[in-house]
Amino acid sequence: MGSRKSTAMRTVDVARRSGYSVQQVRNLERDGVLPPAARTASGYRVYAEVHVCSALAYRALAAGTGPVEAGRIVRAAHGYPASDLLALLDAAHARLHTERRELGLAREAAEAIAAEPVGDVRPADSMGVSELAAALGVRPSTLRHWDAEGLVVPGRTSPGGARRYSPADARDARIVHQLRMAGYRVAPLRTLVPQLRRAHRWDEVTAALAARDASIDARSAALLEGAAALGALLRSARAPGTAPGDTDVSGTGAGDPEPPGAEPGPAGPHSGASARGRNPTANSTPPSYSD
Repeated sequence: MGSRKSTAMRTVDVARRSGYSVQQVRNLERDGVLPPAARTASGYRVYAEVHVCSALAYRALAAGTGPVEAGRIVRAAHGYPASDLLALLDAAHARLHTERRELGLAREAAEAIAAEPVGDVRPADSMGVSELAAALGVRPSTLRHWDAEGLVVPGRTSPGGARRYSPADARDARIVHQLRMAGYRVAPLRTLVPQLRRAHRWDEVTAALAARDASIDARSAALLEGAAALGALLRSARAPGTAPGDTDVSGTGAGDPEPPGAEPGPAGPHSGASARGRNPTANSTPPSYSD
């Protein structure tokens, strides 16, 4: 019969294997992403393989869904029915699928709209705010917001008068609408839309769309990696001698003591990070895909 002491790890061991700092490992345990560690008689933490798997699963999922949703998924793996965990994973994949589909539509629409000849502008071809809003299926306030942000700036009937959208303005509004639906924020569009108006800069527009596509690919791959890590987590939780409560905490195992300078008991939220140069932010704000 193998010794159960071989599975015992210190905080620093989990940090080294997961790529997090010692303090981030403690933060993940505090937030429930890692299950509670066992304690030695002296109060030092003793970790097991399940904690490493939890940290690795969280790390991969955070790259695909952001840290908030990643924490929710990993916590579900610790104590909820399997159907709840699978539902959360399905929802994460569904969101990426929607982004990918909308990006494809945005690319097709932008290419088609950019190729449309606008010809000579005639007064009868221009539209007011309400007319264009109805044609796009947006609120008039949305068009006013785009005007204020410099995305689609129409002409005026007089200084301070009513807005009138020329065919070129309407084309820009259609492109902005499609790109906003695809997840583009207002700030990047301030650069993108002027490029779109200049035919010789269309390559930069397609490059920006390709970058968005690559971002979705990277997040989808991270979700795939996260799902594999979750499988390892579930297997480690079921394996005898690897659950937190099964770890040797006699005070002489591998988990005792902590690294020099470590304090027993819960760590404060402002404790220092590892000095090993790896300092990913375990609880950083996820990237925003909409304003």
